[in-house]
Amino acid sequence: MSDTESQAAALTGGHEFDGFLGKAFEEKPIWTGLYESIRDVFFPPHLPPLELTSKPIPVPDRMAVKPNPWAIGISGAVNITILLVLIFFVGKKIIEEVNKPKELATAIDVGAWQPKAPKAADSNGGGGGGGDHSIVDPIKGHLPKIEKNPIVPPQVLTVDKPKLAMDAAIDVQKNITLPDNPTLPTIGVTKSPNVSVLSGGQGSGSGIGTGSGGGLGSGNGDGYGPGTGGGAGGGLYHVGGGVSAPVPLNSVEAEFSDEARRAKYQGVCLISLIVDAQGNPQNPRVVRALGMGLDEKALEAVRKYKFKPALKDGRTPVPVMITVEVNFRLY
Repeated sequence: MSDTESQAAALTGGHEFDGFLGKAFEEKPIWTGLYESIRDVFFPPHLPPLELTSKPIPVPDRMAVKPNPWAIGISGAVNITILLVLIFFVGKKIIEEVNKPKELATAIDVGAWQPKAPKAADSNGGGGGGGDHSIVDPIKGHLPKIEKNPIVPPQVLTVDKPKLAMDAAIDVQKNITLPDNPTLPTIGVTKSPNVSVLSGGQGSGSGIGTGSGGGLGSGNGDGYGPGTGGGAGGGLYHVGGGVSAPVPLNSVEAEFSDEARRAKYQGVCLISLIVDAQGNPQNPRVVRALGMGLDEKALEAVRKYKFKPALKDGRTPVPVMITVEVNFRLY
């Protein structure tokens, strides 16, 4: 049978092209189609074995590449070299961190300063301070000369070519070792943060610091540091440097005087007082007066205050000097 006859038989034997050739479809009943489908599932027809009549043609493999030993060797050598360099530097860094010497930490005492002196029958006491009402902190500097009953207080602004030249001094026991740095160029407070602006500090009464009295520091007197009455290391403390502020437990409201009420006069009166170790106000005095009888009313109210005392290093009650604002307002 020729190829033309085979193709014609294939076209006429089936019904696939009936619609294309304009022939009518042969319709079968639905049960006939169902029966043939079940028969093909359980009893499939046996087809003759497939015979191949075509012969394979050998073609070259375009993806086949002949390995180059030189390229493989160079690539492997480069990769191994990079890996060894990374291992060397990373390993060296790890060894340096492991063998790094331990850092030596020095304990720094930031508590309140305690004077160092030999034992004596009488305990030292007192303190000193000063200032010139500057708004910046007192200048950092070295200690002035120490002598009994000093005449010239420590000061930053000196008079050029005075007629009677005398060195500034403070009244402190000579056997007490005070913190000092003689290399600093000017006289000042040792622990002050101000190292450039010449300032006597926020205190008053000459001297340098935040206190008063011609001394050096935060106390009152011509001595050094917290306390009062000259010398060093005694008496009263000031808030800061390991000393907490006293906490008011009750504050009595000050009454208006008749004169101030009639004049509708009001304002703020500043009272300086000592809060002792029991929390009681002692020695109140007027720092900023108002007049019209309000100062006396403020003192009368402050004497009735009660405080939780200030604590040194969080444990020991100590007396401190504070300033209280008494506010007189009509409305």
